[in-house]
Amino acid sequence: MKELLFSGAGTALITPFDKEGNIQWEDLEQLIEFQIENGIDAIIACGTTGEASTMTAEERLKAIEFIIQKARGRVPVIAGTGTNNTKNSVELSLKAKELGADGLLLVTPYYNKTSQKGLAEHYSYIADSVKMPCIVYNVPARTGLNIQPATYQKLSKNPYIVAAKEANGDISSVARTLALCGDDLAVYSGDDSQTLPIIALGGKGVISVFSNAFPREMHDLAMAVLNGDLPTARKLNREYIDLFDGFTLDVNPIPVKEGLYQMGKIGTDFCRMPLTTMAEENIQKLISILKNHDIPVIE
Repeated sequence: MKELLFSGAGTALITPFDKEGNIQWEDLEQLIEFQIENGIDAIIACGTTGEASTMTAEERLKAIEFIIQKARGRVPVIAGTGTNNTKNSVELSLKAKELGADGLLLVTPYYNKTSQKGLAEHYSYIADSVKMPCIVYNVPARTGLNIQPATYQKLSKNPYIVAAKEANGDISSVARTLALCGDDLAVYSGDDSQTLPIIALGGKGVISVFSNAFPREMHDLAMAVLNGDLPTARKLNREYIDLFDGFTLDVNPIPVKEGLYQMGKIGTDFCRMPLTTMAEENIQKLISILKNHDIPVIE
């Protein structure tokens, strides 16, 4: 079996901004400490939730470096370096490797997309170029492209492609992927609400949005399934399913940023355009869910 980057819960960390869209480094450092103090198993820097698509390459690498430095080796830091340009992805990945990233998260090519053959070649080219652990990220709702189980099987033969973040919403497809790849590919849920079933099928954890605000709770849920304690896992899943849903009331990461702002964890709920703030109706829905969990909010 390939070496795991982590098992349990990894947080797809937000990037906090001020109202002018500048990265708020003090808030970011506090979020990193909050994650580690509450038992998170890994931090994923500059992925979808981190709004990397609206960052310049310089900003992205600066944020990755900052997170690596502040984490200080206490948890693995996985850098989001995937783009729809294969050679550009290699360049970003090599720089992230130099900065000390423990692994890479590589999204499927979006907009130009590709075939399944192209996917295999794209990921293999990046992995062979950087020679470090890579997680392929399948999120068809955003990219219009779905990695098929047979393609995962091909990719799993590459020694540097160690895992998949699976957010295709198809549990049957995940089951086929796990059956085909066995120990050659770890699978992480890319959807908080599917953490329990994916780990129960043989997955190794979750790359979570929810854990930005609730790292301990997501860690506990993931570890309960991994340890075979399904009664506890079911209880936690039932308890937090409304928050999983609450953080999908708008396009990610808009709702989780709103939640963190309401909880006093960040100074603004600002997202870079084209993302914007939540509709007032949805803000009130999210506040109501937080209050139902006895979470103090600023309103």
